[in-house]
Amino acid sequence: MAVLSDMEAGDNASEQQQQSPPVEQQASSSAEKKERLVPNKANGLDMETHTWGQSLQEVTITVPVPPGSKGRFIVCDIKKSHIKIGLKNQPPILEGELFDSVKMEDCFWSLEDQKTVSVLLTKQDRMNWWKSLIKGGPEIDTQKVEPEPSKLSDLDFETRSSVEKMLFDQHQKSLGLPTSDQIQNQELMKKFKDQFPDMDFSGGAKMMGGR
Repeated sequence: MAVLSDMEAGDNASEQQQQSPPVEQQASSSAEKKERLVPNKANGLDMETHTWGQSLQEVTITVPVPPGSKGRFIVCDIKKSHIKIGLKNQPPILEGELFDSVKMEDCFWSLEDQKTVSVLLTKQDRMNWWKSLIKGGPEIDTQKVEPEPSKLSDLDFETRSSVEKMLFDQHQKSLGLPTSDQIQNQELMKKFKDQFPDMDFSGGAKMMGGR
């Protein structure tokens, strides 16, 4: 009887192992379900130790420091893809690998009212929104970003057209509607049908380059 019990226990343990997914799969599933946050009014996030925002061209960061702090005691080390902000001889307040690279020569920082470090980063890629300030940090939902219309008017025609197209496509995708390229293809197909009403378009995908 004891042997039979041991066998049953072994079978139960085996079934539990088969039913329970590996730890790696559980971790992967948890990471995939990571929710993206609604951005603040500056298209970034308000964190416990700092606040950041962005436009398509720039990223701004504000970091509170103890009142009365002097500029010579501030540490603000900006590299192409890394940043460190804090006070000398103390652990960094903010440090990590940036979401994307920046133009170091066009990045600046200042100490305002001896209590706030303000940082301006110029993006290397001026066509994309950052999902997070630091890689691995909390991410925003870039489809909910709201750029200021006045900022778009400052762009040259080609860049503004690309930005407006990107924003339109993001909005269409969020609604489950066709993007600008898909709409253009649909209009092109409609013109073909209007010009050649007697033609069989059942193989339209092949005509448009499909296989």
